[in-house]
Amino acid sequence: MKSFLSAAFVAVVLAFAPINFVSATEHEVAVNINTADAEELDKYLDGIGKSKAQAIVDFRAENGAFESVDSLSDVKGIGSAIVEKNRDRITL
Repeated sequence: MKSFLSAAFVAVVLAFAPINFVSATEHEVAVNINTADAEELDKYLDGIGKSKAQAIVDFRAENGAFESVDSLSDVKGIGSAIVEKNRDRITL
């Protein structure tokens, strides 16, 4: 009986537990710099505010898709330090 009550208790606890035990933080989200809008770039990339995020979107509209993560530094105001800080979360 004791085992049954223990199992029932665990089942009830798990039934009411959040489905996603570990949620992704903003620093774990991969951002595709060829498709992300300014809001996503601002939210998920360190050192990128609203104006730099919009500059990325504008640069992409004028010049086409980025061919590499390093080519992000071609955007005015985005240096290699920002690229390196975000390299692990930038995708193409």
